[in-house]
Amino acid sequence: MSVSRLFSTDVYAASLVDSRGFEDLNADLAQMVAALASDDAAGVQWCKENGYDGYTSYSSLDDLTRRATCFRDLGRLVTKHAGDFASYLEMDTVGRRITLDSMWVNLLRPGGRHPAHIHPHSVLSGTYYVSVPRGSAAIRFEDPRLGLMMAAPSPIPDCRLDRQRFVSLEPRVGDLFLWESWLRHEVPVHKARAERISVSFNFRLS
Repeated sequence: MSVSRLFSTDVYAASLVDSRGFEDLNADLAQMVAALASDDAAGVQWCKENGYDGYTSYSSLDDLTRRATCFRDLGRLVTKHAGDFASYLEMDTVGRRITLDSMWVNLLRPGGRHPAHIHPHSVLSGTYYVSVPRGSAAIRFEDPRLGLMMAAPSPIPDCRLDRQRFVSLEPRVGDLFLWESWLRHEVPVHKARAERISVSFNFRLS
């Protein structure tokens, strides 16, 4: 007999902790997120209207890389990793390049969560973790075939990672995760006592 494994789903993970100037960059990011959460009235209002327990600049600011050097520097770092991931995925990018399309910040308060979603019209998406207090929520990815499984039985409890219907990754400060933008994901209830801070982004082919 023979078995072929088809249609893989990959998630890229890297740590920026060893990057030059990491500590200063991460401190600057945390400071800027706090400032935005205080000053971005439109973003704060959007969070209230949409039940986001914390703050996100997703719907209000589209110029973070022009607002502060730390966002510009982070953008350069993650763009390199996005290019490496695209190469690993064997994406056909001949004559084109992976370009940072958008960036936004997320400050999740205790008890907050981020419902399952995808990132339409993007090629790669990802998150960089600025502050991850003990007990922070993980990021959970959903098997993209889930809605088509009909009568398929659930996998056994101790099955391999690539057999599971949902996979949770627990980030640490400095971690970077990247995935293809069609991959559905969520952040379950954040049970830590302190705020969980991250910066998310989308990439496109240009």
